[in-house]
Amino acid sequence: MTAAGVHRSESLDGLAVGLMIFLTFSWGLNGVAAKIANTGFDPVFLTLVRSAIAAALVWGWCVIRGIPLFARDGTLWAGIAAGALFGFEFLLIFKGLDYTSVARSALMINTMPFWVLLGGHFVLGERMDLGKVAGLILAFAGVAVIFSDELSLPGPDAWIGDLMCLGAGILWAATIIVIKGSRLATAGAEKVLLYQLAVSALVTVPLLAISGPAFREVTALATSTLVFQAVFISAFTYLLWFWLVRHYPASGLSSFAFLTPAFSVLMGALVLDEPLSLRLLLALGMIAAGIMIVNRPRPAAAGT
Repeated sequence: MTAAGVHRSESLDGLAVGLMIFLTFSWGLNGVAAKIANTGFDPVFLTLVRSAIAAALVWGWCVIRGIPLFARDGTLWAGIAAGALFGFEFLLIFKGLDYTSVARSALMINTMPFWVLLGGHFVLGERMDLGKVAGLILAFAGVAVIFSDELSLPGPDAWIGDLMCLGAGILWAATIIVIKGSRLATAGAEKVLLYQLAVSALVTVPLLAISGPAFREVTALATSTLVFQAVFISAFTYLLWFWLVRHYPASGLSSFAFLTPAFSVLMGALVLDEPLSLRLLLALGMIAAGIMIVNRPRPAAAGT
């Protein structure tokens, strides 16, 4: 038992493994949902509504559970910064999906662990060992393979979406660096999530005036995928992830991270009939291997 009275397992059991496969599959499917939602709604409007609905649900959860949100704990400015980064990250993702495929988008976004590694090294003083440097090099070689792959291109402007989603991966990493380097690191997970959702909704409001029509070809399918992202992905799966982090070792859970881009590539091909190629699959393998290397726990020091 921890000091807070929460039971923690020292290793992953069958429940944790099953839930992590479920979560990574859900996060992989999210790219397909976003691509479909884009057919009915402008990306700015999509970001606003998705974040606002999810924020309301997380706030309601906190009220029901009696989780304090408004105590003065010195997290306000860091929370605003993290929320703004989170909002612009999803703006880039949704806008990028107007140009590129789910598979290419997912691989670009999931370069996040490597940007975190670089940020941790240069900003937080978290030194990289040779293994992590090797994972970094392997993953960025995979990114180069994506840009060299013409067979999986959905159109001539796909590189625009690729760069937007690569930028989203960088913003995702910047959000994590802000959280790790501020008092948010000791704040409750629900409060950190609520900062990101609420602020991301607010920062997109001024952009509505310059983003074009909020509605495209609104259909039941596009609307249902918007609701799916807001209710299931942004609220439910993130809260489930936080529950897992409280009860199981984070290093064991993070070892499943490579499954998210794998599921994204697979679902993009199966659901949207997106083009796959040997180079794209090679890039997936390189990035997934890099993620596994970077997330591999360091061996315990002698005498500890």
